[in-house]
Amino acid sequence: MARIILQGIPVSTGIAVGKAFFLNRGRASHVPKQTVPMDGLNQEVRRLEQAFRQALKELEHIQTRVPPELMEHARIIDSHIMMLQDPKLLESSTGYVRKMQLNAEWALDKSVEDIESVFQSIEDAYIRERIQDVRLVAGRVQQHLLGAPGPGINAIHSRVILLAHDLSPADTVELEVSKIMAFATVTGGKTSHSGILARALQIPAIVGVSDLEDSIQDGRLVILDGLQGRIIVEPDEEELSSFTDLKHQFENYQARITRTSHLPAETIDGYQVKVFANIELLEEVSSVLSNGGEGVGLYRTEYSYLNRVTLPDEEQLLEEYQDLASIMSPSKVVLRTLDVGADKFISHFGPLDEANPALGLRAVRFCLHHKELFRVQLRAILRASVYENISLMFPMVSGLDELRRVKAFFAGIQAELKSQGLKYNPAMPVGIMIELPSAMLTADILAAEVDFFSIGTNDLIQYSLGIDRTNPHVSYLYQPLHPALVRMIKYAVDSGHQAGIKVSLCGEMAADPYCIPVLMGMQVDCLSMNPQAIPVVKHILRQTSMEDCKSLLKQILASRTVDQNNKLVKDSIFRRHPHELMFYSSLLDEGY
Repeated sequence: MARIILQGIPVSTGIAVGKAFFLNRGRASHVPKQTVPMDGLNQEVRRLEQAFRQALKELEHIQTRVPPELMEHARIIDSHIMMLQDPKLLESSTGYVRKMQLNAEWALDKSVEDIESVFQSIEDAYIRERIQDVRLVAGRVQQHLLGAPGPGINAIHSRVILLAHDLSPADTVELEVSKIMAFATVTGGKTSHSGILARALQIPAIVGVSDLEDSIQDGRLVILDGLQGRIIVEPDEEELSSFTDLKHQFENYQARITRTSHLPAETIDGYQVKVFANIELLEEVSSVLSNGGEGVGLYRTEYSYLNRVTLPDEEQLLEEYQDLASIMSPSKVVLRTLDVGADKFISHFGPLDEANPALGLRAVRFCLHHKELFRVQLRAILRASVYENISLMFPMVSGLDELRRVKAFFAGIQAELKSQGLKYNPAMPVGIMIELPSAMLTADILAAEVDFFSIGTNDLIQYSLGIDRTNPHVSYLYQPLHPALVRMIKYAVDSGHQAGIKVSLCGEMAADPYCIPVLMGMQVDCLSMNPQAIPVVKHILRQTSMEDCKSLLKQILASRTVDQNNKLVKDSIFRRHPHELMFYSSLLDEGY
């Protein structure tokens, strides 16, 4: 077999060299389309219903056998069980069987396509990628309709690099982790569960390798490069030697920075900054703690509302928030209220005709429009605040009027709980995301109204520069060190400090080696990021002096162009931190 290189998306860093093993190659990828005669429709519906029951029973059985090291991931399996219990997918599929006289397999595929068409219009990458959960659940049902087409987990007898069309949390739970060196999948993205699981298990992983199934046969020698997102099939001797050496370098470097990751992030001249984590699932807490995270700077609460038959009630949310606060105690936890739009809740609120959802009814606007939804979440957060490490944060606040509307509604919920005799922490810190230019330029006014700021640079860059970084025609304009952005961020930091409040930053810039010294020069109080990036960021900070950071910032502020700013920071970073650039560039591209 000739040497080939496949490209994907790196989601967990590291390098592995070993034999390939494909799990269920082509699982449900070739679905037959057949016309069913009228007298066979009832039988076809019964086949479909039985496949749903079998898939549900299978997941419930797997749920009882979750090993201790993956116990926190059982919640993801819970969500898949709830999807199977939701009658919508089954009803849609049986509808295609009866109305179009389609076989069960094809009808199920058509129903998933309908759901995909809805998800494709969603702006938020994290929410959009939840369609993968629907595909995984439907794929499990298809397995029972078609029969398992390839070798299963029991066929793994030695350490391998696992390849799969997709890899569900249930699949991962059934794996013997000691036999898996790394894995790659055809489907998935940065925020898919497979990536989250790989980071928690601390094994290299790549997703989104489109031609994986047709390019690699079982038993072939492969290099999986989780730094650059590459798979090299049948490498030559020179590549084997080079990557084996790089693997040892990376593992030694990682071990070295991990040993010091639980130390404070303190510069060589004594300035300390907090390093927190951004997460969306409880199962990621173990990764926060193992990587030296000093708290959760952003807990995205949206996941609890997705892939459900019904919206979560107050008690369900309360239990989740209490669990998070309890596990992290006494470290700080910042809960961001729902940062979604109606496009994520079509089944509950009906379709919303918006030409540009990114500029529409989302975040606090959406919550103030659907007050009962907002009320339930705020009651749960307030009740959980008896764990005194919880803070609350409102996203996408555009100005003082909107902020005061949110605060007035929040005060009403506090009064409601007090009248009912329910306990909460009246001193719980309340802050806002600064991610719109209007909020940036009125930061001095907003700072007087809140307890802290958290600067969300991803949306800030998009809205300030007027570009969509996923659009290849304009993505080159996505420049974090644009003079306008540097000046806006500094103004927000200065405004917060003048008002006596802390300012954190929780976008990609927080984990970008090129940006860290610039942010440190501004004296940002906290950087919040992907948990896996924490050790390297702390390592950078502990080798940095505040004096040098302030000097670099002064040069950046005097600069007039992006190119000049980029050159200034690259000269500085390449000189001081070459390993960070070589090993951790793959950690920088994540969405908030």
